[in-house]
Amino acid sequence: MDARMTEFGSADAKARFSELLARVEAGETITIQRHGKPVAQLVPITSRLSPEEKRRAHERWKTYRRSRNLTLGPGVTIKQLIEEGRRY
Repeated sequence: MDARMTEFGSADAKARFSELLARVEAGETITIQRHGKPVAQLVPITSRLSPEEKRRAHERWKTYRRSRNLTLGPGVTIKQLIEEGRRY
């Protein structure tokens, strides 16, 4: 993975956006400047959760919710809350 950092003016970045996205996907960090001053960065997403990590996070949330007794209310469903919101 290439860890280079490159700078582009905003007009040039706009004209070459697809190319810049491809470079970011390859690991490069792109700094976008306006009038010579950095204003934004395009950076690669470095970590994504695996399905196993997502499952564990969901289990931790369910445990937390049960330990705090978080509910919608007795006998209340999400569908009922959505329908209630549509009335207003």
